[in-house]
Amino acid sequence: MKFIVSSEALYKKLQLIGGVVSTNTVLPILEDFLLELDRNMLTAYATDLETSMSASLEVDGTGSGRIAVPARLLLEFLKALPEQPITVKVNTENYSVEITSERGKYRLAGENGDDFPRIPTAEDTKEIKMASTVLANAIDKTLFAVSTDDMRPAMMGVNVELSPEGTVFVSTDAHRLVRYLRSDVRSQKPASFIIPRKALQLLGHALPGEEVQVRLSYNNNNAFFVFNDVQLICRLIDARYPDYNAVIPKDNPNKLSIRSGELLQSLRRLTILSSKSSYQTTFSLSGASLQITSRDLDFSNEGTETLSCSYSGEPMEISFNGKFLIEILNALNEEEVVMSMSTPSRACVVMPAVQKEHENLLMLVMPIMIGG
Repeated sequence: MKFIVSSEALYKKLQLIGGVVSTNTVLPILEDFLLELDRNMLTAYATDLETSMSASLEVDGTGSGRIAVPARLLLEFLKALPEQPITVKVNTENYSVEITSERGKYRLAGENGDDFPRIPTAEDTKEIKMASTVLANAIDKTLFAVSTDDMRPAMMGVNVELSPEGTVFVSTDAHRLVRYLRSDVRSQKPASFIIPRKALQLLGHALPGEEVQVRLSYNNNNAFFVFNDVQLICRLIDARYPDYNAVIPKDNPNKLSIRSGELLQSLRRLTILSSKSSYQTTFSLSGASLQITSRDLDFSNEGTETLSCSYSGEPMEISFNGKFLIEILNALNEEEVVMSMSTPSRACVVMPAVQKEHENLLMLVMPIMIGG
């Protein structure tokens, strides 16, 4: 097993899948890349048993075979090597890997590639296609609100619902909720499944800047994402997603319309002065004025700002976690937003003032009880 490859090209492919590799594992081989050569096609694999990724590239190869190589070591070595053709030769008797460059010769200790865990294959799957930009946007809009509470496994991923009307992406941590509908991604066969956070983080980093088609296949256990020469496979979360529609209030007569950038800058300043336990930020609403106040009683810090807005409804005072609102506004990334409320104790719905074509985006944030 021998191949010649650009050191930079190999580094970029391995870096793409390197985030999968676990450094704290009971199986040492999970700290490796599996390199598999089939004549002039080299495929690199990484897995943590829950998520697997592979990336392929053409090389000048001789023979075929597979070898497991320490991932961090190989990445660090390639990063330190100037761009140049390198020759990689594998000794199948002792599993050593010899790398020859323009000025040097190096040896790494590998392992038997046959001991590398089996990568799941797409069997009995259904399939849907979507643009990479659509998927990247869905990840950007939803990932921040995914729960990190392992006592609620269903909420530790993004729920995907496929239907003939469109595809809905949902995330929540019980404090915030995002519902993102794409009417241009449809499936004649309704289905729903929960994709874990780590897989979506890796996917978000791996998706290319230019638009390509992503083929998503799924069965009861796994989801398979394929684009260009990259494949990501993840084990789906085996749990029932909560009924998120039940927590979205339907009647919200009090509506605040405001420029997102001004509100975001104000919140960034005021949360610095708020209590670090709750980041409580209080909105006082009446007419064309929004007064925002935050304070930290323990350190006698306090700040108040008044912003111009359009508000229709009864005068009211409602408090939020300022950090949560900042994350919501960042994820929305809109020029103007509408915040719809009913009472100071019920959830506030935040939406773009104007929805984009093929999109329906709704975010929700729970209030903090004033004085709490």
